[in-house]
Amino acid sequence: MNDVIRAGLIQQRWTGDKDSMIAASVDAISRAASQGAQVVCLQELFYGPYFCQVQDNEYYSYSESIPDGPTTVLMQEVAERHGVVLVVPMYEQEQPGLLYNTASVIDADGTYLGKYRKNHIPQVKGFWEKFYFRPGNTEYPVFDTAVGRIGVYICYDRHFPEGWRALGLAGARIVFNPSATSRGLSQYLWRLEQPAAAVANEYFVGAINRVGVEPLGDNDFYGQSYFADPRGQLVGEAASDTDDEVVVRDLDMGLLAEVRDLWAFYRDRRPDSYDSLVTP
Repeated sequence: MNDVIRAGLIQQRWTGDKDSMIAASVDAISRAASQGAQVVCLQELFYGPYFCQVQDNEYYSYSESIPDGPTTVLMQEVAERHGVVLVVPMYEQEQPGLLYNTASVIDADGTYLGKYRKNHIPQVKGFWEKFYFRPGNTEYPVFDTAVGRIGVYICYDRHFPEGWRALGLAGARIVFNPSATSRGLSQYLWRLEQPAAAVANEYFVGAINRVGVEPLGDNDFYGQSYFADPRGQLVGEAASDTDDEVVVRDLDMGLLAEVRDLWAFYRDRRPDSYDSLVTP
């Protein structure tokens, strides 16, 4: 297993229709792979607008089966073609009326490895997600991939420290957080929460956000996708706050042992004293 993993994040603006959005994403994955990326994550609900700005059952039509739906099958082909691990966030239909905000994970040989369903579902102005999604029931899986063990946490999840820790305890080396978050609501937290999670849990975090203002509302998605290392420092610069961008960075896995030996948070945690944290 490589000591350095070259990883990619794809931030995009809404193109206007699902087919062209998927085509743009496939092209962006190709560009990341051409730069040597070994693992790539797309943004939350990547092939659609962020339709949760409104409450309209018309948008249920964006849902697909995972892994048997057409987008997962296509992304398996793309992963195999480029030899890249993919994290693909989509709108999942388990059965009619049973819908989730989900990310599928596909290995570098095109093998479907499994899915993570977003656990924490917001219901605030401009983010009416409880209209569209059930809370996830996959707990916090970690996936064994060609680049090692990776985890996924989706957007609003990032405000809850418990899942970050569960992924670390399960051995994640990189955790991806695909998001759709806008100016004026949470931008001041964007450079705070994910680096803090990387420090507290001693792994790399890839934070992905879309860009632009979409026709369904006035949410202004501000991009600024980035990787944070286990010291809480950004790996290179964050992406643009207005433009599509493919972010590719080298992640030195040697930092994991270095930081864990220095701080020893996993050694010093006290789960015997945490019972009250999970009491309803």
